[in-house]
Amino acid sequence: MIGRPQQSEAAPYYFTYINLVQGDDPQAVMDTQLDKVESILSAITEERSLYRYAPEKWSIRQVVNHVTDTERAFVFRALWFARGFDSPLPSYEQDIAAKGAEADRIPWNDHLDEFRNVRLASLSFFRNLPPDAWMRSGIASDNRFTVRALAYILAGHAAHHVQILRERYSI
Repeated sequence: MIGRPQQSEAAPYYFTYINLVQGDDPQAVMDTQLDKVESILSAITEERSLYRYAPEKWSIRQVVNHVTDTERAFVFRALWFARGFDSPLPSYEQDIAAKGAEADRIPWNDHLDEFRNVRLASLSFFRNLPPDAWMRSGIASDNRFTVRALAYILAGHAAHHVQILRERYSI
């Protein structure tokens, strides 16, 4: 158990995600999420994956792509800090990433495979961290983060978007 992040380990906004994670083991949550999220998403058809609940909102494909891209970006932050680099990292702009991904052009099953592969890589990274790396920290988007907080943010971010998919996209 790595313990829960303290308020000093991430900007207040990120506790929106951290607080969605139960317990003291974000790796276990991410591992359990993998099967649950795959089960939910695999029931969505190719056609339905293009659904938007409002004209200017993301399609289901774009939401899943966003979760996957954000996980990549935040694991990179965790890697950077865990390995001891001290240079600040830039912001991650989700709208730029979403536009550049052109997620609606990618087949639905490819999104599912990509989510799985990225999550497995994230789990592998966190499982192999040295114990003292969890509390290493650095600056990204002008905010301080610990590696531990980033693990919780990843799990909470996925949970947040699954909740949105259920509530707004009726899946």
